[in-house]
Amino acid sequence: MKDLPTIALLGNPNSGKTSLFNQLTGLRQKTGNFAGVTVDKKTGVCALDRFTDALILDLPGTYSLYPKSLDEQVVLDVLANPKNPDHPEVTVVVVDASNLKRNLLLYTQIADLGFHTVLALNRVDVAENQGLDVNADQLSERLGVPVVAINARTGEGVDNLRFALRHELKAHFEPQRATLPIRDFAPALLDDIKQTFGLQNDYQALLYAGQYQTLRFLSTTDRQQLDGLLKKHDFQSTDAQARETLERYRHISQVVDNSVKATPRAEDDTITTRIDRVLLHPVWGYLVFFGVLFLIFQSIFSLAQYPMDAIDSGMAGLTDWLKNRLPESRLTDLLTDGLLAGIAGVVIFIPQIAFLFCFIALLEESGYMARVMVIMDKGLRRFGLNGRSVVPLISGVACAVPAIMATRSINNWKDRLITIMVTPLMSCSARLPIYTILIALVVPETRVLGLFNLQGVALMGMYLLGFVAVLGAAWVMKWMVKTRERSYFIMELPTYQLPRWNHVGVSVWNAVKAFVIQAGKVIVAISIVLWVLATYGPGDAIERAEERVRREATTTPNVNLENQLASVRLEYSYAGYFGRAIEPAIRPLGYDWKIGIALITSFAAREVFVGTMSTIYSLGSEVDDAQQATIKERLRTEINPDTGGPRFTPAVAFSLLVFYAFAMQCMSTLAVTYRETKGWKYPILQLLYMTALAYLAAFLVYQGLK
Repeated sequence: MKDLPTIALLGNPNSGKTSLFNQLTGLRQKTGNFAGVTVDKKTGVCALDRFTDALILDLPGTYSLYPKSLDEQVVLDVLANPKNPDHPEVTVVVVDASNLKRNLLLYTQIADLGFHTVLALNRVDVAENQGLDVNADQLSERLGVPVVAINARTGEGVDNLRFALRHELKAHFEPQRATLPIRDFAPALLDDIKQTFGLQNDYQALLYAGQYQTLRFLSTTDRQQLDGLLKKHDFQSTDAQARETLERYRHISQVVDNSVKATPRAEDDTITTRIDRVLLHPVWGYLVFFGVLFLIFQSIFSLAQYPMDAIDSGMAGLTDWLKNRLPESRLTDLLTDGLLAGIAGVVIFIPQIAFLFCFIALLEESGYMARVMVIMDKGLRRFGLNGRSVVPLISGVACAVPAIMATRSINNWKDRLITIMVTPLMSCSARLPIYTILIALVVPETRVLGLFNLQGVALMGMYLLGFVAVLGAAWVMKWMVKTRERSYFIMELPTYQLPRWNHVGVSVWNAVKAFVIQAGKVIVAISIVLWVLATYGPGDAIERAEERVRREATTTPNVNLENQLASVRLEYSYAGYFGRAIEPAIRPLGYDWKIGIALITSFAAREVFVGTMSTIYSLGSEVDDAQQATIKERLRTEINPDTGGPRFTPAVAFSLLVFYAFAMQCMSTLAVTYRETKGWKYPILQLLYMTALAYLAAFLVYQGLK
């Protein structure tokens, strides 16, 4: 693929760029990171004709080459640096025909960089519905580039776009028409920069002058040289950018006025406007949104249960089959109880993640998600967040890993950092097994108002508790994180459209793949390590304990020897010693050393808690649906030796629920926080504050209820 010519797709957010990328590449896509940056890039191969293929690069959406977020910065780094491995030969600028003036700003900047460009005129049908007649031929003549009318949703016009791209690849050595006399902005300075850095393009030199502090490919020496040149010529970058923008919009207005004919149309008559009266209403908008969330969560829990049960049964069956076919050995135990157990802890939650991201994709495809961001922005801003924080927070209900990665669209660093730090407080799918078994222990299965199951209400309460914690933690961090950067929120409201199921499928596939690869490899690796800690112990402590159990079994009838041996092995393993070591610290929360082991093992993945508890209480880790009730019954009958009463009282169960609602029990989340913040400072702070919050909340709950 590296030998293929590169064509970059550019455009404003919500212009249809990603839809066009899917039309051009189909399933011939892959995801990676841009060089030196943890920002996702999508690439795919497009057949321009039977003999010509090209590599399509989907660059992040941006309004201009003056970036306001990490994603937008990537666009500038790729286009302004000819040595960048992703630097394209040809660009496609996707513009929304219903909003040409704003969309063409980015095009004029791309053209002035000298790129051979094809203008993809999308949403012509939307423009026509708004009374706008866009003449593509006149637009092409005025701009001096091919203009191809397309419908990125249906694929109409994409073949014509392929033809235009094939022609531009063959003619890319010809000079490209500039839109502005860039040299007039600062002729002497631009000459010095071009000579110093060996540049040929005036606008590239102007971008060096205005943004040398943020261009990643410039060295410290380069920045010092540019700083000296700017002082020498008394160059004011802010004034130059303002003048450039005004000149561009003046030019764009002339182009649009000669290419677009407008027919007056009452905006209130549009379907979109009528729907927005409800969905953007300060009262009805929130009610509709929370109603949608309630339906989504109820659907996820009910629909995902069937494939999750099938996966659980399949993994248990595979484990039993391997144990029966393979000879008894440590290697077999490592394979079944270590590796397969780790894999099972990953794949069992794929259905929930797939369903959640399917619903999120449907909301995005329909245009509703943009409305959610708008109505939530005002409320979230009081807590140090903004409207763009909505998507990461909702995604955090499935998994914090892709949710934290989704914060890259937040343009303000302070808002983005706070969103990263608080997103793990949202109750992810890994907490669901813990919530389910603990709620079943202490909450009766009765109905409220004859409609709602009390256990279901308690489960919904845990998710609301996580969201309240998000707001509280964000409010505190709002006053702790200092920055001079002003926060703002701009969101274009797209028209409502029917979802495209092929695009929804691609979104779900990418989300599931990210979860399995990013979180899965960490969970599996640590599961193997934990298996070792739970299998081996210091010296011959395990062997002596086993001998004692066998002797006692000869005098005690009706004892399940294998279960007793499994329990004592765990007690005298390294993991068991760790549990006893932390017992003094967790006793104020109502926990004993056995629960302490579960706290340790579930640090890799919270859902490991249930399997660990089943092993501790001599029931083994391989549990089917019929045995699930036995686990709950065994936990109910577990005796606290200090009190003589049940171990899992309501005080202990609710203490555990609150602890797992707040605790950072996820190595993969810490890893992705490290990647996104480029250091260990914030992951460590995230671990410390969430652990402290979990401990304090669990302490207060236990002491208040015991």
